[in-house]
Amino acid sequence: MKIGFYGAGNMAQAIIQGILASQKVAPNKLVVYNHRYEPTLRSVEEKYGIAGILDEKNLFEKVDLIIFAVKPAVLMAILPKIKSYLQPNHLLVSIASGVSIQQITSCVGDQKIIRVMPNTPAMVGAAMSSVSANELVSETDLQNVVEIFSSFGKAQVVPEELIPAVVGVSGSAPAYVYLFIEALADGAVAEGMTRAAAYEFAAQTVLGSAKMVLETGLHPGELKDSVCSPAGTTIAAVESLEKNHFRASVIEAVRTAAKADRKH
Repeated sequence: MKIGFYGAGNMAQAIIQGILASQKVAPNKLVVYNHRYEPTLRSVEEKYGIAGILDEKNLFEKVDLIIFAVKPAVLMAILPKIKSYLQPNHLLVSIASGVSIQQITSCVGDQKIIRVMPNTPAMVGAAMSSVSANELVSETDLQNVVEIFSSFGKAQVVPEELIPAVVGVSGSAPAYVYLFIEALADGAVAEGMTRAAAYEFAAQTVLGSAKMVLETGLHPGELKDSVCSPAGTTIAAVESLEKNHFRASVIEAVRTAAKADRKH
C-alpha cells in the first residue's frame, strides 16, 4: 500500500513520523502533497526522506490511501475538486474535526471512507485516535488504518455516532489535563516550590498515573484507594476535591464538549 498525505502541517508530520518510526512502511511508500507553499513541502522531504508532490492529480495517481490532513473548511472546499481523480480502490482517510462520513460522501460519492479523530499528543507520539469507517471499507483496510494510527499512540475502532463522546474524553481533554497540571503546580508554588519544579512534579505525576491505569489494568478507583491511607493526607485532599465537585465538574466538561460537537 502506498500512502499519500494531502497537507504537510503538524498533524501530517506527526503521523509521518509515527509511521516511519514503526518501520512498518518504508519511506518510498509515502508521498506528501502541500498546496502552493513549497518551502513546507521541501522541509518535510528533507526531514523525513519522503517524496513531495506539487501536482494534486499526481498525488491520487500514485497512492492507494490518502490521508486528508487539512482543516475542516479546507477539506469541504477541496473534495468536489478532487472527485474526478478518485478511483474505486482509493481509501480516503479524514482527520478533519466535525466533518462526517456522510458529508464527505455527499461530495465524492461512493468511496471507501474512514474518519479518524486523533488528539494533539500525536505531536509527541502519544495520541489517542478513534477510527470510524463506512460500509465500503474492508476489515483489512480498517485494520491497516488502525495500525497506522497506533504507530504514534493508541487507536480504537468506534461507531461514528460515538465521536462526540470521543471529542469530550479525548479530543478536547488535553486542555482539561493542562488545566489540572497548571492547578497542581499553582498549589505547589503557593507552598513555596519554584514554578519550574512544580510543573515538572505535576506533569510527571500525571504521566505516571496515566501509565499505571494503562499498564496495570486496575480500576482507577482501586489505584486511588491504594494511595489513600486511613486519616492520611491523600484522603483529606480527595475529600476536599469531592466537596468542590471535582468529578461532577469533569463529567460536565466532557458532556459539554460532546454537546458542542453535535452542533457542528
